[in-house]
Amino acid sequence: MKILVVDDEHDVKTLFQQRFRKEIKTGNMDFVFAFSGEEAITYLNENNQEAVLILSDINMPGMSGLELLDHIKRKFHAPPPVVMMITAYGDDENFNTAKRLGADDFLTKPLDFNLLKDKLKTII
Repeated sequence: MKILVVDDEHDVKTLFQQRFRKEIKTGNMDFVFAFSGEEAITYLNENNQEAVLILSDINMPGMSGLELLDHIKRKFHAPPPVVMMITAYGDDENFNTAKRLGADDFLTKPLDFNLLKDKLKTII
């Protein structure tokens, strides 16, 4: 499964590579990283939307994760990617906006990687 992680914090790449070392090594999961909403859209356009799952931070400079979510749900239909939103703020406004825009799930930081792995297993 190809997973696109979108977060403006570059250290998230190392964190995911460490926490999913086994899944990456066996080829069960392949992670690609974008460090802005704009970079994520470029990746999806250039790679025929090959990401099955998109994990996106909400609060990023430039295009926010909510704007990215809206763009993805309007433009990429076949197959529709699963989009999970990630935020450090578990507030109702972000949650409700993300759900209204079509988010498939909502996670809070710091990420519980065991919970995330369980959720990913249901998608595979």
